[in-house]
Amino acid sequence: MRALVVINPIAGKGRTTTIGAGTSLATSILSAHGYDADVRVTAGPNDAHRFAREGVESRADLVIAWGGDGTVNGAASGVAESGIPFAIVPGGSGNGLARDLSIPFDPAAALEIAASGQQRAIDAGDLHGSLFFNVAGIGFDARIAHRLATPGARRGLLGYVIATVSELHAYQPGNYSIRNAFDVDGNAHMADIVEHPALFIALANSRQYGSGAQIAPSALLDDGMIEIVVVEPQSAMRIMWQVPAFFRGTLREGPGVLMRSAASMEVSSVDPIRFHVDGEPRVGGTTIALTTKRGALLVKVPAI
Repeated sequence: MRALVVINPIAGKGRTTTIGAGTSLATSILSAHGYDADVRVTAGPNDAHRFAREGVESRADLVIAWGGDGTVNGAASGVAESGIPFAIVPGGSGNGLARDLSIPFDPAAALEIAASGQQRAIDAGDLHGSLFFNVAGIGFDARIAHRLATPGARRGLLGYVIATVSELHAYQPGNYSIRNAFDVDGNAHMADIVEHPALFIALANSRQYGSGAQIAPSALLDDGMIEIVVVEPQSAMRIMWQVPAFFRGTLREGPGVLMRSAASMEVSSVDPIRFHVDGEPRVGGTTIALTTKRGALLVKVPAI
């Protein structure tokens, strides 16, 4: 059997000095389980997707992404709907999807799961032609994603907090129209929030952004639905008041926060919409569409 391993050499602290050791570890563990490891090291933002697509085209038996959320998104986007198993070795700062799938942060343990864990089919969201597996967003969190993607930007939880504090006072919330929303059975949905001002709109396939911050505690990775969290314009003090619940996983609908779910919908604004998919920044038109691809990704997870 053949396993393609995609490694991001700059994800996480100190990774630039451990690529050789990581390659040896992956080769050793996978070999013990009957895999020949083809290790590819990314050098640019599009390499993870390109390498994964090459793995699909050559009919690899397993594709592994070793890196952060961006690496996972790129490789998973290349593997989605191919039927080839996909595995994660968490190597970033947030590791949102890995956390929700209970993938251990220890590389050796994660590689063991990649080689011998059980398979689980999870959904993918498609926002304006870009796939996401964890969380996508429109509005303020998309602005933060664009800022964190600039060269030299501080990443991780501290970088996110610094960017949020510095951007929040100047950010102008948008007005959004949510239309043509349907549930997994094709029934009309979310008619009560057709027009709404929002600081941001989170579209959650899994529960959390990463680093333990859960934006949608009730989200399920395999129910065919995306959790829609609309955070209304509000004071910085009100936002800070909700931070403990955000990290405890107890955030609920209440004043300033609306929570719904949909399998598909359209979001419109008067201006081109900035959004992100798993933290990767994008820009769309004045209307962007969300759809759900049920069971699109076959992920290796710990055996129950």
